Amino acid sequence: MADKPTKGLADVVAASTALSDIDGKAGRLFYRGYDIHDLAGRTTFEETAHLLQHGSLPNRAQLADYGAELVRGRSLGALVESNIPEIAAKQGPMEALRTLVSLSGAEDPEKDSNAPEANRRKAARLTAQQPILVARYHAARTGGAVLDPDPELSIAANFLRQITGREPSAREVAVFDECLVLHADHTMNASTFAARVCAATLSDMHSAIVAAIGTLKGPLHGGANEQVMRTLEGLDPTGVAQAVRDKLAAGEKIMGFGHRVYKTEDPRATHLRRMSHELGEASGDDTFYRMSKEMEEVVFAEKGLNPNVDFYAATVYHYLGIPTDLFTPVFSVSRMSGWTAHVIEQHADNRLIRPDSEYIGERDQKWAPIDER
Repeated sequence: MADKPTKGLADVVAASTALSDIDGKAGRLFYRGYDIHDLAGRTTFEETAHLLQHGSLPNRAQLADYGAELVRGRSLGALVESNIPEIAAKQGPMEALRTLVSLSGAEDPEKDSNAPEANRRKAARLTAQQPILVARYHAARTGGAVLDPDPELSIAANFLRQITGREPSAREVAVFDECLVLHADHTMNASTFAARVCAATLSDMHSAIVAAIGTLKGPLHGGANEQVMRTLEGLDPTGVAQAVRDKLAAGEKIMGFGHRVYKTEDPRATHLRRMSHELGEASGDDTFYRMSKEMEEVVFAEKGLNPNVDFYAATVYHYLGIPTDLFTPVFSVSRMSGWTAHVIEQHADNRLIRPDSEYIGERDQKWAPIDER
């Protein structure tokens, strides 16, 4: 008799990868062998994307070449440009990104090639275009103007300029850049797995990324950071502890806590907590940070759960001036570097991903004519 299936594929090894690894017991995350604590705050997002997509941290010449490739790849095609207004009027943020990335595939000059170098070039274009798509979508739905990206600035700096309409401080750029590094990859999460399943059929990179975005759109994968912020906004700052206890007693899930893999603190949360505290103090109103810290203490005392990456990311993005319903799209801006790297890796050593299933339906049914059923 076959083994019983593992619900949700928990602990099932679905692929071999050299991109990222997690030590859940120790609370450690690695990108290509580098500890996230060594990369965060020291390595730019562009360096991290190069690490994931090309296999190594770049030297100065390689980083300059990759940066120039990102600048060249930012331009949106006419098909995408012409459809942004209507899409923004009819679709929510993640729906819109799913549609716009699909449209961009139609105009990619190498859309029909899965060759390694073509895939790397497409990965750079997708990484460069994703923040532009989010910013253009936001401008279209609000009726505002969007600043053109500055070729001399980083992805983090340009995105904050385009979303907020102002020049961010150097520290704000550094904080957001660190956020992008922290979210760049995270082993075989749901959206990455979806991308690899699609890529394993030898479908193209854009199709695989659309599968990933559609998966991230689901509330059990993406959206937790947005829900954290909405929870904070709905609480009385003077009654956080009791409100959280009441929610837990009623069986409500408090978003932003616990993780299937980490048995201790998510290492990314360590950095995000620090940045939330710093930005809160710098803003002159650290209420949401203090509320978050109180929530963290109560949830740990009551349930023994640690915050995950989504919990403090919510207040960091809030303090940076990013609209709450764009928190998950921001996740996609960062994770595009990891998704595309996984597609490159899948295509390079491919086998169709085709798991088995356990049949639990009726057996030995007898057919009858329709008038006798």
